[in-house]
Amino acid sequence: MKLILKAKHHDPFSFLGLHAVENTYVYRVFLPSASEVWVKNSRTWTKLNKTHADGLFEVASETAIKTPCLLKVSAGGSEYETYDPYTFSSSLTQDELYLFGEGRLLQGYKTLGAQCLSQKNIEGVRFAVWAPNAERVSVIGSFNNWDGRVHSMRAHGSSGVWDIFIPHLTTNDTYKFEIRNRHTGHILAKTDPYGFEFEPRPGTAAKISTSQHQWQDKNWLDARQKRDWLHAPFNCYEVHLGSWQRNEQGHFLTYRELANTLVPYVTEMGYTHVELMPISEHPLTESWGYQTTGYFGVTNRFGSPDDLRFLIDAFHQANIGVILDWVPGHFPKDDWALARFDGTALYEHEDPRLGEHQDWGTLIFNYGRNEVRNFLMSNAYFWLSEFHIDGLRVDAVASMLYLDYSRKAGEWLPNKFGGRENLDVIDFLKQLNVMVGEDFAGVLTIAEESTAWPGVSRPVYLGGLGFNMKWNMGWMNDTLSYIEHDPVHRRYYHDMLTFGQLYAYSENFVLPFSHDEVVHGKHSLLDKMPGDAWQKFANLRLLITYQMTTPGKKLNFMGNEFGQGREWNVNSSLDWHLLGKDYEGHQWHQGVKQATTDLNKIYKDVNALHALDFEVQGFEWIDCHDSDQSIVSYIRRGLDNSFVIIVLNFTPVLRNAYRIGVPQAGNYHEIFNSDAGCYGGSNQGNGSGLHTENVAWMNHQQSLVITLPPLAGIVLQLN
Repeated sequence: MKLILKAKHHDPFSFLGLHAVENTYVYRVFLPSASEVWVKNSRTWTKLNKTHADGLFEVASETAIKTPCLLKVSAGGSEYETYDPYTFSSSLTQDELYLFGEGRLLQGYKTLGAQCLSQKNIEGVRFAVWAPNAERVSVIGSFNNWDGRVHSMRAHGSSGVWDIFIPHLTTNDTYKFEIRNRHTGHILAKTDPYGFEFEPRPGTAAKISTSQHQWQDKNWLDARQKRDWLHAPFNCYEVHLGSWQRNEQGHFLTYRELANTLVPYVTEMGYTHVELMPISEHPLTESWGYQTTGYFGVTNRFGSPDDLRFLIDAFHQANIGVILDWVPGHFPKDDWALARFDGTALYEHEDPRLGEHQDWGTLIFNYGRNEVRNFLMSNAYFWLSEFHIDGLRVDAVASMLYLDYSRKAGEWLPNKFGGRENLDVIDFLKQLNVMVGEDFAGVLTIAEESTAWPGVSRPVYLGGLGFNMKWNMGWMNDTLSYIEHDPVHRRYYHDMLTFGQLYAYSENFVLPFSHDEVVHGKHSLLDKMPGDAWQKFANLRLLITYQMTTPGKKLNFMGNEFGQGREWNVNSSLDWHLLGKDYEGHQWHQGVKQATTDLNKIYKDVNALHALDFEVQGFEWIDCHDSDQSIVSYIRRGLDNSFVIIVLNFTPVLRNAYRIGVPQAGNYHEIFNSDAGCYGGSNQGNGSGLHTENVAWMNHQQSLVITLPPLAGIVLQLN
């Protein structure tokens, strides 16, 4: 009894509720706020005796009372009826607990957390949480005055899992888990690691949540299963929902408002996918979502989980795929979240040489622990299953793979073989990618991995990590470094344009111009460009032309597509006024936007520009050696034997009568010219009047004499 009153009892179900004692039945409840309590016994109400002033009530009966027991409680001058949680048996199965302990409970989010369900035809919520080093765990919430003495949970032995069913709760109720550590006696109030929804900031409690959304995207999902992603166009628009656009008052747009604005915009621009920067719950907006505290919770900055489902559904109905930026590499130290969850290093490592990211001030998951790996695996499964996400872009993979990532000698621990590879992470990533491939046909996994780790996007059965694609950080860094040079000096850095072809097909690469490149003093893409205003915009159009015609799938961060002038600011909208007619110079930004739109659509429609993005057969240099004039030319080929010719001039000099070799005789015409007048260029070009000459050039028997516009790229196609 003393343990119950002091909220120290490890097994409250052994004392509270209905128990057979010799030849009688004893029924006990603990309700600190109650003055009187009755239990329904057959058709009559039997009053319980108050055996302790702190709220312990008891009654003995020669016959068993029907369970679950219905109580009538008098408290605070009013009466209410409720069912006693301690007279419900556990609905957790041994199979669930076993698979969780093995790290193989893929839908663990349906076992752990707060599940709205019915027991004995009574609606309520089953709470379950993993806290193996707890002496006692309770559910505290708006329904029990946040009193940890009241709803102490049932322990499930060595599994470390605790559960309790509480009847009559609603989706308006908020809750946390109160955990008493068995070694120190310290009491912690923790939010639910598996919580689906959370109260508005600065509150940190989880919120009971159910979904009523009726999906309308069956056609999209059916087509996704059959899509040949290796040879399909993939052109992704990376978006931070809180700063893409805001309303007139400067407030966030809701998920449903974004369905009416962002979806049509992405469709009009011709992108095939959007990538949403992290939308799981996070307390600090300035972390951009990368410091997640609610891995299963949709951030309520923009609405409810069903509102997000509505947005994703709208994208799918517009034939736009949705990639989620997913962060399994680290988590923040907030004392109400995952950090030292039950008073011990549960989700992280105890040793900071393994368990802490010094650069980011965050903690690293213990990937070798089955239950932690299960948490992350089921989280991936959750987003793909419950939100119909089409792909996971896995953040900071390099920081996960290397034990010495951003660490000095003596600040890291080697693996069991003495190496710096994190063997547990390798196993986890392989397991993740196999699961996605087996259970979600057509869904993509994309690694942000910045090193030369071999086989990142090669199948697990061939020794790879199993990702579908990998960001090409080397190409991105070389390209941006090159384009920032004044054109007069570019001849000395020509290899930055050509070197990437030496490794371009070692992985399935995505060519990214991401958010990381337009923030923290790096300048916007437009502001990186050298020269006066005309040259800056011409360089930007040329840069995007180069990206869109080079082998590899594509990704661009919001604002790049219209030449955002200033760096990205997470706390304000993009500068949409730059496109308005009231803004002097709007024609420059409209030109970049139109050029991007046309390139997106050409990339999507022209087989030669996307079908062999990952294969060496899809690319051939015409000339990669013209460093003196800073010109490169190449051929892109498709699966249908089609081809296009790309010529890029990285100087502001108009090149007349420039000869290039071509693989086939005939008439050629421009299908794109970044110097076109409608884009803000000087309108130099070739139109449709190009005919080959029987002059061998650059290893081809036929050649063309073209006009090459300044700081521009052209795409030629055979009539």
